[in-house]
Amino acid sequence: MHPRPATTIIPAAVHSLPMQAERRGRYLLIGIAALYSGVVLWSFTVSYSDPVSWLLRISGLIGLLSLSIAALMTPFLARICALFGAPFLRVHHVFAAFGLVLATLHPVILATETLNPAVFLPSFASPYLFFALGGRMALILLYIALAAILLRRRLPQRVWRPLHGLMYAVIALGIIHGNLIGTDFQDPVIFVLFNGLFVAVVGAFLLKRWQRRPKKGT
Repeated sequence: MHPRPATTIIPAAVHSLPMQAERRGRYLLIGIAALYSGVVLWSFTVSYSDPVSWLLRISGLIGLLSLSIAALMTPFLARICALFGAPFLRVHHVFAAFGLVLATLHPVILATETLNPAVFLPSFASPYLFFALGGRMALILLYIALAAILLRRRLPQRVWRPLHGLMYAVIALGIIHGNLIGTDFQDPVIFVLFNGLFVAVVGAFLLKRWQRRPKKGT
């Protein structure tokens, strides 16, 4: 029996790579869907008094979760493209846009319920109030970051990139806000999950900075 030529083996291995990436992308999507579903289901066990208050809480949680996932993707451009079979920006912006909508819905519900438009304004009465109500400043920074990415073709990179990088401050303020006065963050599972995600986001931020460091000899 003659051995199969190497040329017939190598292409088969090459063709299996996209299939492996597609399979891993499917597993990743299932994991993300499970994470979303878990947060929603767990929110019912923390505190459920009425549908409006639950919607207020879950919009904040899922909005923060979506923005965190979008931020976690940033150091892995090529891998995200391979796993999802789509351009990185398309995948990244889906999560970011979902997070933006829900992060906006959170104070809108509160303002509607309390008839108090001041919920959109940061409080500078004391450092504690500023951070406890940090979601207010986070929302402002979120829209500045959005404007920067929408205007990136008209602005130099040195301008729009730091402005868009305010997303990390948005997530930090959201986490602090949740830790200080969030009802759901009083639950150990939600507390560990979201603070763990924040640690991962900080790691992604540092990795991204490391990737952009000047290379030796350049």
